[in-house]
Amino acid sequence: MLATRRTTRQVRVGDVTIGGDAPIRVQSMTTTKTADVNATLQQIASLVATGVDIVRVAVPHWEDAEALTAIAAKSTVPVIADIHFQWKYAMAALEAGIQGLRINPGNIKYQDKVRIIAREAKARGVPIRIGVNAGSLERDLLDKYGAPTPEALVESALNEARILEDEDFFDIKISVKHSNPLTMIRAYRQLAEKCDYPLHLGVTEAGPMPMGGIKSAVGIGALLAEGIGDTIRVSLTDDPVEEVKVGTWILQSLGLRRRGLDLVACPSCGRAEVDVLGLTKQVNEALEREGLKVPIRVAVMGCVVNGPGEAREADLGIAAGKGQGFLIVKGEVKDKIPEDRFVSRLIEEAKKIAAEREAHPELTPIE
Repeated sequence: MLATRRTTRQVRVGDVTIGGDAPIRVQSMTTTKTADVNATLQQIASLVATGVDIVRVAVPHWEDAEALTAIAAKSTVPVIADIHFQWKYAMAALEAGIQGLRINPGNIKYQDKVRIIAREAKARGVPIRIGVNAGSLERDLLDKYGAPTPEALVESALNEARILEDEDFFDIKISVKHSNPLTMIRAYRQLAEKCDYPLHLGVTEAGPMPMGGIKSAVGIGALLAEGIGDTIRVSLTDDPVEEVKVGTWILQSLGLRRRGLDLVACPSCGRAEVDVLGLTKQVNEALEREGLKVPIRVAVMGCVVNGPGEAREADLGIAAGKGQGFLIVKGEVKDKIPEDRFVSRLIEEAKKIAAEREAHPELTPIE
């Protein structure tokens, strides 16, 4: 059982609430040049189709800031402008109608400029995320602690929060990311004890899959299981669509999100009479093409020994034997089917269940 979720303030990014009793939100960040409006909007659309709740865009140049008016207006999910160094870009983003800001205290060095940003954000009802990274920690804190320790990350974040609070600004989210999951976990635990702001979780610079996904699942998953965290981003060296997929899987594995496909498959063993890996891949690709939006759990089991029992725990499953297998729907063996029809019958039944749940959402099991 998960720990009771930490009580936080609630902020609103556009029409998406974060913290309080809101669901855990999945974020990602575009990899396009933000100044290329069409490419950026196309990537945002791909992320939305995958299940993202909020998207962040980089604003390293003035032409990127200029593009934010069109992006903020046309995106179907709230857009956060990622600001480093140039406080004027933050002001331009606010004028462009952006729904959120991320600022890094290690990169905007002048408190008076941060105060100006806070006043303008407050006037427009735009929240600010204080995003502390180990790689851009302030020099005085590095000198004080000798390294980007959890204590240093937390002190940096709270120092910046106090600047915003002095301007009577409290629509704040905070992140204290580190590339080491253990350091990241310790930092967030400390921060959770020292404030009631919603927290954005992430292992920064996690790297490519599978390592990046594993590191993120360890760090983010451990904190979510403790009731800490209100929004997440999986930082992969990959297509950002993969970030959203991994983030969604983390939430699904903890029972914190029920949407789309949850594919359960056995690891295979000497009892298997079929190519379990190949079959699972075929089923996964076929189901992803269908783009099912409602929660559905599909099991692919490679033998008839444990397969029927395991598949009964899913909405739909196949317990495969040599040349044939049992089709199991909602816990009951429905049919015996030949191997060459495994995938097509699973898809057929999955579409039926999805249509039923779309028409009658109350029939969807709640975990």
